[in-house]
Amino acid sequence: MIGNKTRGVAMVTGATGAIGMAIARQLAARVDHQVVLICRDADKAIRCTEEIAQATGNPQVRYELVDLSRRSSIQALADRWQGPVHVLVNNAAVTPRTRQITPEGIELQFATNALGYFWMIEAFTEHLRQAAPARVVNVASYWAGGLDIQDLEFKRRSYDNNAAYRQSKQADRMLTVAFARKLQSFGVTVNACHPGDVNSTLSNNLGFGGHESPDQGARTPVWLATHESVRRHTGKYFEHQREVSCPFAEDLDGVEDLFAACAAYSS
Repeated sequence: MIGNKTRGVAMVTGATGAIGMAIARQLAARVDHQVVLICRDADKAIRCTEEIAQATGNPQVRYELVDLSRRSSIQALADRWQGPVHVLVNNAAVTPRTRQITPEGIELQFATNALGYFWMIEAFTEHLRQAAPARVVNVASYWAGGLDIQDLEFKRRSYDNNAAYRQSKQADRMLTVAFARKLQSFGVTVNACHPGDVNSTLSNNLGFGGHESPDQGARTPVWLATHESVRRHTGKYFEHQREVSCPFAEDLDGVEDLFAACAAYSS
């Protein structure tokens, strides 16, 4: 168990959304966790922090305001952060129905859903190393595929939010493999999962509903973040608390090409 003797620090991105809030609440319910909600909207962050603290009785719940589509915002958080991070759950995602770009000119879904994961792990690697054994959980999806390494931002293809989402989730699963290989020697595991089919703003934007509750959707991410049985697993993909073969992970050349493409956004 992470933080068995001392309070472990768990960081959850996208923590004001349906699944993200459930993940944060389930982690906060564990007496050995201090939970930090990474949020973009201050009003939602305050409300969710107060609700989680009250529901769990854990006073060690707080938030940080970060725009996960912008590397500078993520780096500013890392620069002011002190101490280790035992668990990082990358969960934030957006599904705008029209193509939008960040102030840096990057297509918003790719910036948030894929580069946001990349930048968070990159920026907090040293803090994760301090906490080793530490864990990164990338909330991906079984609804994944169609990645075009030559057109990651839909500049050539006609933008479709469903296609952009599927591409970003494939990217998350591939980046999981890349970071698992790079961080394994530091005592940091990196795994990906499908959280569950939850009715949320994100799923509604894609034209879907959902038959599972947020707490059901949070179950696999929290399990990967805390359970002893998966302590040594890394670079794997899970659904319903079971490891599932990931075809994207087998394309190691593609994994490295994608990692390099994402790294180019940091230069």
